Amino acid sequence: MVDRKNPGNPEGEVSSATKRNRLALIKSAQEVLAEIGPDATVEQFVAHAGVSPTTIYNHFYNKEALFKEALAHAWKEWINWAHGGIPADDSLETMIDVCRKLFRVAKTHPEFSRLISKSLNSPGFVIEAVKADGLSAMKSFARQGHVNKADFEKRVRLFSYCIAGILHGVHTTNELSPADADASLGIALTIWGLSPESAHSIVSRPLSTFL
Repeated sequence: MVDRKNPGNPEGEVSSATKRNRLALIKSAQEVLAEIGPDATVEQFVAHAGVSPTTIYNHFYNKEALFKEALAHAWKEWINWAHGGIPADDSLETMIDVCRKLFRVAKTHPEFSRLISKSLNSPGFVIEAVKADGLSAMKSFARQGHVNKADFEKRVRLFSYCIAGILHGVHTTNELSPADADASLGIALTIWGLSPESAHSIVSRPLSTFL
């Protein structure tokens, strides 16, 4: 099958070009998120990316969809590094270790830190963009009895906003040190029915593979 507008190009080449253009938009969106945040206008984005508004809508439903995918893409890349090859739902302790690495991401991934910092001005945007991986893991922990599964959706929402608030304090307002964030995370973990002692034990684990 060929491109009707250009019969000389097989479908595979058209798909490859489309993929490259989409990835270029995602990269530009990540840069805009790091500089301005999710409240950036279409006009600001197209000025930065050097494209027309139509180009966005050729690949994404709207600007918000583009920005969410841009953050999700950066998030997945960072998560792969943070997990170091360990499955995301391997254990609650592993997931919390990864969360604690987020508190220290300015040291390991400064560009990603800038993106997170600006994006957290709209916590709902961040939660919606990255919730898939964390939600899957928490469902697994609930099935295994590691966390309280009663009112699961409510606990997920409350815990998500707690994490977003802690990250905002670390990366956006600089009100919290990573150690302060660890302690706050320990408190947030009690949302899942963990005892304060168990939660403290988890957030006090050495991050031996952090650097």
